[in-house]
Parts: sequence; structure tokens; C-alpha cells
Amino acid sequence: MKTSSFYPLMAAMLFAATSCQKHNTEDAVAQAPQIEVSEVVTDSVTLFKEYPGVLTANNKLEIVARVSGTVSGPDYKGGEQVRAGQLLFTIDPTTYQNAVTSAQAELATAQSQNTYAEQHYTAVEKAYASHAVSQMELAQALSSRDQSRAAVKSAEAALSDARTRLSYCYIRAPYAGKITSNVYAPGTFINGEGSPVTLATLYEDDRLTANFSIEDASFLRIFSNDNNRHLIDYKAIPISFSESLPHSYTGDMSYMAPNVDTSTGTILLQAKIDNKYDELRAGMYCTVRLPYKVEPQALLVRDASISTDQKGQYVYLVNDSDKVVYTPIVVGDIVADTMRVVTQGLRPGDRYVTSAMLKVRNDMKVRPYMSSNR
Repeated sequence: MKTSSFYPLMAAMLFAATSCQKHNTEDAVAQAPQIEVSEVVTDSVTLFKEYPGVLTANNKLEIVARVSGTVSGPDYKGGEQVRAGQLLFTIDPTTYQNAVTSAQAELATAQSQNTYAEQHYTAVEKAYASHAVSQMELAQALSSRDQSRAAVKSAEAALSDARTRLSYCYIRAPYAGKITSNVYAPGTFINGEGSPVTLATLYEDDRLTANFSIEDASFLRIFSNDNNRHLIDYKAIPISFSESLPHSYTGDMSYMAPNVDTSTGTILLQAKIDNKYDELRAGMYCTVRLPYKVEPQALLVRDASISTDQKGQYVYLVNDSDKVVYTPIVVGDIVADTMRVVTQGLRPGDRYVTSAMLKVRNDMKVRPYMSSNR
């Protein structure tokens, strides 16, 4: 009787223990915290390196007076945009207009004398053919004609020079751009003939140039053949400024210095920027994000999901058993402001914790739920 009742009792106890263990496991899973995770993604990314730069105008020209006289004008408002050919200043033209009139009179005299000399030579030449005059008289007529021709050319040159000097009295903008305030007040006498006198400065700023320098070592790394340079668009280099502007800007890399500056160990590069919204000015500081490499299969995680301790940077992965795994990583550049390239420690498709990182710990059981990757 004792033996027959023992086995049913043991079976009942074993069933009760198994049932209790199952309930405990289910309770533990139910009590595990819900944790948001994302998958490590693979994407083709362009890597950038930032360099400080400064903007210069496409053209910068000193507006100068090259004649002497009193200044009138300016015929513009300082700081405004002026048109190509717009009158900016006038220097008293009286003296130079008189010089043109005098040169015109001298040219008329020279032309009249030349007309007589040409006709005289023709007549003497005919007379010589009929032996009416000597060879000496023919030679004298020829000389007079040649001298009169030279006198006409000299008078024409003098008139051209006088007209050029007169044109200097009317100073116009050679191209469209922004101009500084005038240096001299109207009525001021300036001696431009002694040496050119600067009146203002004109900036052609419909297109600007971003000037920046890179180290010679960086130059070798960035422009090496193993960086997939053929995939990089050097005509649309991102350029930003210390203050956010209403519009974004890119530059077209237009120049690379042929030499290294031995005093700084750097190479000058330039990128052209279209200033179509008239927001940029020469002298502004900027940041040039120079693309240096394309990674066709870069591993990306959210930058906010990366933590740092004494050992370095790490993320929390969640394995197939839904347990948290502390995972050291090596990181690279940031991409699209929020994603970080990981060069070591992860594989495509790994699940990593994206929130509540302070609440999880290594080997902790969690209930993961998937969020978007970005």
C-alpha cells in the first residue's frame, strides 16, 4: 500500500514544481522592461572633413582718379549695388576738354598741310616725267609729303590721348557690384596725374570665392586614388556659416595651389559660390566641408545611442535571447547630423538599444521592440 501511493504523490509534486517554474519564467519575462532597439544599417556614405575658410569677392577693384581737378559726386549711395557702366564720379573736365579742342585744331592743320603736300608731290611727279623739273625737286616734294603724313599721325595720336584723358574725368563702374562710400568730399581737388588717387572700392560679389587651406598630409590622404574620388562631387561642396542663413550654399572647387606653402605646410584651395540671394559678403568666415572619401558599405547607428566609459565608446546590443550585451565599438564620422559610422565592433543587422541606456545593464533580459533606423 505504501509503494502504490508513493508514485502518484511524486508525480503530483513534480507537476507542481514544473508548473511553478513555468509560471516564474513567464512572470520574469512579463516583468522584463520594454526597450526600443534599432538595427545596424549598411549604406553608402560620403565622408567629410571640415576646414575654416574666408570669402573673397570674385573681383575687387580700386576706383581711382587718373586726372587732376575738383571732384563732383559720388553719383551713388555707399554700400549699394551699382550697374556696369554707371557714372560714379566726375572730375572737372574743363582743362581736358580744352586739350581735346586744341588737339582737334592741330589735327585739322596737319590734315590741311598733308592735302597740299600730296597734291604738290603729284604735280612734281608728273613734271619730272616730262623732264620739266629736276630729280632734286622731286625728292623735296616726296619728303614734304612724307613729313605731312607723319604730322597727321602725330596729331591723331595727340587727339586720341586728349580724348582718353577727358574720358578719365567721367569715372564709371567697369562691372556690376557693391561699392564703398567715397573717400573725398565733393569739391575736393585731387592730383590724379601725379599718381592715381583711390576714391572707392568696388566688389563684384554675384559670385564669391571660399579660400581654405589643408595640410599637406591631409592632401595626400584626401586626394589619393583609393578614396573613390570618381564618386565625389567636387562641384557641390557644402559650405556653412557661423550663423544659420535662410538658404544653404555649396561651392564648386575651382582651384588647387600647385605648391605647398613652406611657412605653414598647407595647400590653398578655392571654391566658387553663387551669391544669388545676396546674403553673402566678402570677408565672411565660413566652414568648408570637404568630401574626402566614399564608403560604399558603411555601418551606421544613431549617434545618440553611443555611450562612453573608461574603456572607450560602446553600445548595448540585444542578442537572439533578448539579453543585453555590452559591446565596445570604434567609431568614424557623423553622417546626416544624427548617424555615426562604426568601423569596428558591429555587424549588419545587429540590434542595438536606442533609448533608456541608463536603465539597462549587461546580460539583462529585455523585451525589445523595433524603431525606425533614423
